[in-house]
Parts: sequence; C-alpha cells; structure tokens
Amino acid sequence: MYRRLTTLILALLTLSQLSAQTDRQFNQIDEDGNISQRSGNGNFNKHSKDTTQNKVIPKGLYSWTIDRRFGDVIPTEPDTLSHLFMNTTFNTGMYGDYNTTGNNYSARMSRIFIDRPYGEYHIFTEPYSFVKKQPDAFLFMNTLSPYTSILYDNCGDKTNGEDHIDAKFAVNANKRLNFGFDLDYAYARGYYSNQSIAHFNGTIFSSYLGDRYQMHFFFNAAHQKTAENGGITSDDYVTHPESFTDNYTESEIPTVLSKNWNRNDHQHIYLSHRYNLGFYRMVKMSDEEIKARQFAKESQKEHEADIEKQHQDIKESRRNKEQPKPTGRPEGAKVMGKEPQQDQLTIAADTTRIKVDGQAAIDSLNHLQAIQDSIDATMKREYVPVTSFIHTLDIDNYNHIYQAYNAPADYYKDTYYNQGLKYGNDSIYDQTKHFRIKNTLGLALLEGFNKYMKAGLKGFVTYDYCTYSMPDIENGNLFWNNWNEYDLSIGAQLSKTQGKTLHFNATAETWIAGADKGDYTIDFSTDLNFPLFGDTVQLAASAYLYHCYPVFFQSKYHSKHLWWDLNLDQETRSRIEGTFSYQKTDTKLRVAIDNIKNYTYYGMSYDLTADGGRKNMTASVLQESKSLNILTAQIHQNFRIGALNWENILTYQNSSNQDVLPLPDWNIFSNLYLKFKIAKVLGVELGADATFFSKYYAPDFCAAINQFAVQKNEESRIKLGGYPFVDVYANMTLKGVRFFLVMSNVVNGGGNHMKFLTPHYPVNGSVLHFGVSWPFFN
Repeated sequence: MYRRLTTLILALLTLSQLSAQTDRQFNQIDEDGNISQRSGNGNFNKHSKDTTQNKVIPKGLYSWTIDRRFGDVIPTEPDTLSHLFMNTTFNTGMYGDYNTTGNNYSARMSRIFIDRPYGEYHIFTEPYSFVKKQPDAFLFMNTLSPYTSILYDNCGDKTNGEDHIDAKFAVNANKRLNFGFDLDYAYARGYYSNQSIAHFNGTIFSSYLGDRYQMHFFFNAAHQKTAENGGITSDDYVTHPESFTDNYTESEIPTVLSKNWNRNDHQHIYLSHRYNLGFYRMVKMSDEEIKARQFAKESQKEHEADIEKQHQDIKESRRNKEQPKPTGRPEGAKVMGKEPQQDQLTIAADTTRIKVDGQAAIDSLNHLQAIQDSIDATMKREYVPVTSFIHTLDIDNYNHIYQAYNAPADYYKDTYYNQGLKYGNDSIYDQTKHFRIKNTLGLALLEGFNKYMKAGLKGFVTYDYCTYSMPDIENGNLFWNNWNEYDLSIGAQLSKTQGKTLHFNATAETWIAGADKGDYTIDFSTDLNFPLFGDTVQLAASAYLYHCYPVFFQSKYHSKHLWWDLNLDQETRSRIEGTFSYQKTDTKLRVAIDNIKNYTYYGMSYDLTADGGRKNMTASVLQESKSLNILTAQIHQNFRIGALNWENILTYQNSSNQDVLPLPDWNIFSNLYLKFKIAKVLGVELGADATFFSKYYAPDFCAAINQFAVQKNEESRIKLGGYPFVDVYANMTLKGVRFFLVMSNVVNGGGNHMKFLTPHYPVNGSVLHFGVSWPFFN
C-alpha cells in the first residue's frame, strides 16, 4: 500500500506543475473554506518572463454536475465545505440515516424510503452507493490554476482499522477544455472477524464548454471486494456479555460464515456532447459581473505595471554596470542649419481620418467616447444557443462473483447443482455478468433565445442493448448461458431553468419496442421563490408516475443455492412531494405520499440452530399485489444563539404494510455544537451528533445476493432500534485545510439490540477517527 501511495504522490506533484486558465464565474475559496464568486474574464496568472518568487497563484474553480440524459450543466458548490465534514467519511450517511452491516464502506440501505434509489439494472452493486462513482453525481470543474485535492481518513490499527485516501486532480488546457483524474481507495479490516473490505475506484474525466460545442467524458473502473461473515452467531456476545463465562474481544466473537466473499468488477464509459446553433448578442451584465470585470482589469493593470517596473529596473541595472560611451556630438556642438520647430513638422495626409476643428468638437468627441466606454463596461458579448443536437453514450460492464469455501452444513436450504464450476463440489462460485450500451439522441429548442420562448423543449430517442450471463441447466446439464435484450424508447422534456422566481421540469418517456415495451415514466418538478419579511421563501413540488417491469436480475437469477425464474408484473409507483423552505428561520418542511402496486422486494428466511448458527437459509424476489401507501413527513429546523448551534432533522414515516415494507416510524438526527475561531484563523466546530430511530423489523442482509432483504421467518425475526448512536467530534478548518477528530458510538449501554443496524451485524464500538482534506492550487 505504501508503494502505491508514494507513486500516487509523485504523480500528483508532477502533474501539479501544469498551468491553466478559464473565463467563467469562479468560486473563490478563502482560508476558512468559504466560497465566493470571482470572475475569470481576466487572466490572473499571465505567462511572462517574471522571475520573481512572490507569485500569487489564483485559487479559483468553477464546479458543476450534469444531467445524465442530456449532459446539461447544473452549477453546484465545490466539495470544500467544512460543516459535518467528518460525517462524509462514514457510510451511515451525512445524517446517520443508513443501515449498514457494521463495518465502514460495507453495504448500506437508507431508512428513509423517499431517499432510496429505484430501478438500477445491476442489483449487486446497488448497496455500495457510498463508494460508487456516477457521472451525474460526479463533480466536473474548470480551474484558474491546476487543482489537487487529497482526502485521507483512518481509525484503529493494522489489525482492525480503516484507511481511506481519495486524490483528485484537475487542470485546464485552455479556457474551455478541462481534464483530470480521481483515485479513491478505501480499506477497512473490520473489528469483527471475516468482514474486511477493499474498494478501489479510478476515474478519468474531461469537459469542454464552448459556445457551439460542449462535451463531458467520464471513465470509471472499480474493484469491490467484501468478506461476508453472515453476522455473529449470538447477539448475546454483544448485548449481554455477562452471560458468558469468558470475555470475548470483538475479533474473537464467532461468526456464521468464513472464507466468504462478494466481488464486483465494473467499468463505465459516459460521453455526452452537443452542438449548438445560435447567435451572438450584447447583454447587460449583473452588478456582480461588473464588479468582477473591474476587479479583473485592475488586477491586470497592476500585473502589467509590475512587469514594466521589473523590466525598467533590469535596464537601469544594466546601464549602471556598463561604461559611458561617447555621444558622437561634442559638448557645445551645434547642428548645421536651423533645427526644426514642432509646428514645422509635417505629417503625411491621411484621408481616412476625421478632421476636427476647434476645442468644442474635440470635447464633444471625448464625451461620446466616454459614453461608449461606459456602455462597453456594463455590456458583454453572449452566445445564445437556439437549437442543440445532443448525443449521449452510456457503456457499463459488470462482473459479479459470490465465492465461498466450505459453507456450514445445512446452511442453505436448496442446492440446484453439485458440481463446482471452478473450485470443486464443496465450494461456491456464483458468477453473473452484465453488459449494457445505451445511446440517446436528442434535439433541443432552448429557452432564453427569445422573449416569447419561456421554456425549453427537448425530444429524444433511446436505444438500449443489454446482455446477461450466468449458469443455466438444460436436460440436467449445467452450462453458461447468455440472455440478450433490447429496448427502444422515445420521450420529451419541457423545462424552465432561467430566472429567479419560477422553474419547472416535466419529462415523459415511453418504451415502444423491446423487453420493456409498454413501460412509461412521467416526472415533474417545480419551485416558486418569492421574498417574505426580508428573506426568500421557496415552495417546491415534485411528482412522478412509473409503470415499469422489474429489472432482469429480479425476474431471473441462477446460482448454486438460490434460483428463480419469475414472471413478474409491471410495478406501478407514484409519488407527490412538497417542500417548504424559509432561509430566515432555517426551516425546511418536506411531505411526500407514495403509492405502489405490485411492489417488488427481496425476502429471506432461515432457522436458528441450538449453537447459534443458521440453517435452511433461502431468499428470493417477492411481489405484493395489494397497493402499498407510504406517508413521509420531514422537518429540518436549525437554531443558533451566538456560538451555540443546534441542528435537527425529524422524519415520520408510515407504511401501510410493515411485513412487506418495514420502516421505522421515527428517525431523528440532532447535532449540537459550538462554532468559533481561535486566533481568527482556526475555525472550530466542537460538539456531538446523535441518531435515533424507533424499533422496527429492520431488513436483514443476504450475502448470497448482496442485498438487504425483509425478514420473512416469524420465529427468528427481531426488532432493532430504540436507542441513540452518539458521536463526539472536533471539526476544524485552517486556511482551506479541513480536518477532524471524532469518537464514534460513545454510548454503549445494556441490551435491546441497540448496537445493531442490521440483524446480527453489530456496529463498531467506540473508535477514534481522524481525517484531513487538503486542497492545492499550483
């Protein structure tokens, strides 16, 4: 590992010597990590022969995410905010609302239903959303100078600890073209036995944002390896250790499985590009843009004046070092004849020049020129795209392996073949492969090019081709089989993104041919912003209606011990959601109502043995024909009195069928902290945050399919929750460098399964974590 880190650091130091420039509105990052706007219209680091050592390196970057279907630019803030920085390193989530299998970077599932993803084609990587890189969630950027960011966090030691390093580099080749890479390596050895985790992500990205041509490129290769222990054999080892005659450390507690792994290797290529047809026009700049341009001009003048002064100093220094030379005219010598007077100098006639007679005419022309200069100072040349031709390419390649040696006797209820595909009859080597290539062609009539065109309109067609591979049995013979599917869909989008008051987006898509023929999706969102009592109120609403077949691996899956071929019905999902936000009181209220027919989910069951093991384990995909209704109400409310801050997120959920869709009635996150500065340079957040959820039958985890699954056995299922998880932290910022110390799970009292987020998978005890994020501009 140390050799890899050394190679990575050397590569970053080499690449950081490159230079860059751009012409957008840049986010200027101050010493506290706060973000402000700075214009890039002037070049803050002009190339010159300046050899002085006191160069000022511009620290600005412009960042955005993209819409995955069309590649539309969505401006966002850089990943430099210090608040709750420590929570970004835990896979339990920023607000602790994810269930996990205990170890960091392990599989996870949100307890908040409206935050769960839907419809991912390759189900086996879905639980690793914490480490998975997605093009529509990735931060693209333009930089004023080469930008490097290194994040490192760790805890524990070489026996049970965690190490995570994420290095990102970006540089502009010119004003439009940016490229970079991201290397992310997470390794958690695990405090309990047989639960080590290693995830590696390598990403290359690039963007080109011209007036006519725009492009985004994203390539990611990932390797994920997780040791599966099936949970501990008895929860009493954790909840009631006094019931045992011997004291057990966490690593000595027996687990159900050993020599058991889930592996995922996957690669992704994403390319979105477009060509815009339009025209140029002069538009008035905003006050912020005018100030930014003036600042850029003043900075440029100061820079040029400094260079000129340096050149003059060099010339003067050279003169002083040289001997005086004869002038060629002796002192007192006179020029023969009369020396020309200034009024006798003649200038060749220029018929193109305007003849100016009199001081009044000169003053008039100067006045007109001043007016023109004033107009030019408040105007900018803007390209207005009218029509865009869009192409998006998505290529995904997955290889999933569930591997085990010497599984416990009778652990699996069913066995569908005895011969081993790779390592012998007593081993498990369940392998599935999935390849997908998706092309989308779009035509857009863009908003804003005409005062009568208040919205943008896009039409698109998508062709999706997929292959799936896994074992199959025919006439008693086991062989490797392939399934091929294609889909053809068409759709349209109507949207309004410009302006400050009203925005909306409506998108509809229907599948007209292929395996998913008859599917359709409709999405709608809008927000209204208006002033109230000196601040801004935002009312937002969204809704969707999905009528879709479950994904391939939900209807068909073949392995040694789990096997299903299901004829599933189309699932119908609908949601109506409203959000109220008021910045003045720091309040956000979110209410959603969901209705689902033919809800498709995973279920598992097993029997407990006398010695604490498991037997007769089985799992499958199930469908609930009756309609489900889910009500969600969530309030974010923050308070501040001087240096004291108190943040709260309270979520209420009600599921009409807890046996099919179990959800906690209440989920609470609370963060109480002091925010202050030391010596006016060190920003400090010192406090504690707590997560609490009410008792419910939390989903179990089925390692054989790498999925969270509903507990279906009435005799063995258990409830979790009803106890807080508390972390104490010190979160600090110094000149843009973020770092933290946090003691996790400081509350470790008696029984009632308070130490579990997933049945039989205990969370780590009190552990001290450290992390630092260091950005470099060079």
